[in-house]
Amino acid sequence: MGFRIGRRAVMAQAAAGAAAALASGGARAQAGWPGKPVRFICGYAAGGLTDIFARISAEYLGARHKQPFVVENKTGAGSIIAADFVAKSPPDGYTILFTNSTAVFQNPVIFKNIPYDAAKDFVPVAMMSAGKTPLCLHKSVEGNGLEALVAYARKNKTSFGTTGIGSLAHVFCMKLNETFGINMEPVHYRGEAPMWTDLSSGVVQAACSTLQGASSAIQAGNARPVAVPTRRRARRLPDVPTFAEQGATHPYFLLESMVCCMAPAGTPREIIETLSAGMVAMNSTPKVEQLVDQFGLDQGAQGWQDFAAFIRDMGPLLTAAVKDLNIVPQ
Repeated sequence: MGFRIGRRAVMAQAAAGAAAALASGGARAQAGWPGKPVRFICGYAAGGLTDIFARISAEYLGARHKQPFVVENKTGAGSIIAADFVAKSPPDGYTILFTNSTAVFQNPVIFKNIPYDAAKDFVPVAMMSAGKTPLCLHKSVEGNGLEALVAYARKNKTSFGTTGIGSLAHVFCMKLNETFGINMEPVHYRGEAPMWTDLSSGVVQAACSTLQGASSAIQAGNARPVAVPTRRRARRLPDVPTFAEQGATHPYFLLESMVCCMAPAGTPREIIETLSAGMVAMNSTPKVEQLVDQFGLDQGAQGWQDFAAFIRDMGPLLTAAVKDLNIVPQ
């Protein structure tokens, strides 16, 4: 099944369709669900936010329902392997996908052939913000804020670390080039760890990803955050101005990413609502409270209705931003 590139109308229809399917009742849940172990298929490796979200959810829901919830990491191809596996699984509530914004919105632009259709093959269960993504500069870039980066880039070859083609960092890099008339070169990494290592050593002069990922470089004095893509200053970074405060006012500088839980289309409404309610309920646990603080999040898990709203409102902007990069599909 080919994946059609999501446009605003497509994403809006997908969100509305998911809400309507759940609200109307859909198929009836099997009595006694879960009556056997539930598989959480995670599209990313252990240790990242998507995996942590899946494992905390599995532990909490397992205790809540007195049935094993088991996390299986099926990594590779930007979560395509995991998403395809779940899309083709029976919609019975026993095989659930944990992934992030990339699999839902960016992959259709980056890859030629996707074996699933996110708008048709899945329904939203719950989501969690991926947190603030501060733009950080190496200590060799002197000065304050975006002004320091722009001044440096006008005089020096400047490399900008990203966590991959089509990532938010990639979008921010290219939009900063356009906004301020500079020519930074994006350098794409397979993960945060090597990117922050290179920023700490000055291999790249700027980088952007999660606050948690950047914390070691910041604490060591090798990097400093200079901008956050938020409407208001981040709770954990109150002294760091937003992009907009510094003249970067394009809507792309307000892009957000998330990690999420999705079920195969056709999964009974009661199962979706039970899973969603359980993940929201776990927000009061110490582990989620610690996760929220560790990653500098504004809140914990959000239910299926908030997730559907994110698909409707943020999804088209995320897809459009990646399309504007003029990436040649792989």
